[in-house]
Amino acid sequence: MFLDKPTFSTVIASTPLVSVDLVITNENNEALLGQRLNRPAKGYWFVPGGRILKDEPLANAFKRLTQEELGETFTMDQANLLGPFDHFYQDNVFGDEFTTHYVAIAYKLKLTTPLENLPLDKQHGSYQWMPVADLLDNDAVHKHTKWYFM
Repeated sequence: MFLDKPTFSTVIASTPLVSVDLVITNENNEALLGQRLNRPAKGYWFVPGGRILKDEPLANAFKRLTQEELGETFTMDQANLLGPFDHFYQDNVFGDEFTTHYVAIAYKLKLTTPLENLPLDKQHGSYQWMPVADLLDNDAVHKHTKWYFM
């Protein structure tokens, strides 16, 4: 269930959000990163992912988010759990009047075939495969993404 702006603003200001982060790697030890179009972390390279919706089981959220973010559906049994991570931001999707706190559940998915239909839409303006060694030293890669590779 998606919330209207006033309700969602109250939620963000009052409680942590729960999300799934998709740590996608390939056989060349490169990670798939999307350049974020929205706050928080706007303009940074970040792993794909998104919020879990109210009344949405985690397994269903994983399938939905892989389809929305990668253009292809994967299931949780194809991935490895990296664990939960706290992400704190000084802004929120609507501005900088209050902070955002995510509890991101990270899953690693190693691909052996290319993704053919990466969606360029409301979340990411572009995608790139970045060598893991390079992303750790790149100031344009958000620190929360770097954590998954440390």
